[in-house]
Amino acid sequence: MFYPLDAAELKRAVRGFLAQAHAGTGTPPKALVAPHAGYIYSGPVAASAYAQIAGLKGRISRVVLIGPSHRVGFKGLALCTAKSYAIPGKEIFLDRDVEARLAEIPGVGLLDNAHLSEHSLEVHLPFLTELLGDFALVPIVAGQASPDLVADVLEAAWGGEETLIVISTDLSHYHDYKTAQLIDAKTVDAIERLDGKFLDGDHACGAVPVAGLLEAAKRRHMTVATLDVRNSGDTAGPKDRVVGYGAWAFYEDHDHA
Repeated sequence: MFYPLDAAELKRAVRGFLAQAHAGTGTPPKALVAPHAGYIYSGPVAASAYAQIAGLKGRISRVVLIGPSHRVGFKGLALCTAKSYAIPGKEIFLDRDVEARLAEIPGVGLLDNAHLSEHSLEVHLPFLTELLGDFALVPIVAGQASPDLVADVLEAAWGGEETLIVISTDLSHYHDYKTAQLIDAKTVDAIERLDGKFLDGDHACGAVPVAGLLEAAKRRHMTVATLDVRNSGDTAGPKDRVVGYGAWAFYEDHDHA
């Protein structure tokens, strides 16, 4: 539904988006925020985030991926019992050791239903496999959860330079082009100020995991760079009802680590 079913066609699409994006500055990001819509709509913006990890194959061996639940309502954060996620042409194995550690945190549980049809995680995997090759995945679906819970889970899975955190979110939904730009500009400002309290579902469908990353970023004195902000009216859709997309990179301040 969101990207090509054929493995070769999918790889071509991902490479095409990445070829149009600006490569990273050299400092590897610790975390990325990227959108999760159909590739024709959000692929170019997602590529703006993923271009920052080009050249890090072999250095990043684990990805902690958190996205919002679109189909199942629940409280807390959901892991799953699967041993792998599959995309066309690739099986990505889960990091069971990290998952076991996270499962001990109150508010984190197992809920396979939350993962079964959830696109907010799966659409990121073709970009990640293209750039990183093999890696261990820690997929987490966010229900209703506090920023502190999400931040605590991120802290528990933080690791070193081998671990990348990816937060999945789109921005405003179904406003006209100009209204969407105004709303999304406020969201950009809040993210740049690490202000998770500002965010809600009207600003970002992934407000829960984004707010958690912002809390973790505050604790760790991280810096954030806004990489790209567009909407479906800029990429492949009409301008009367658009969905907003943004890409951000977060960097560790090793003086405070």
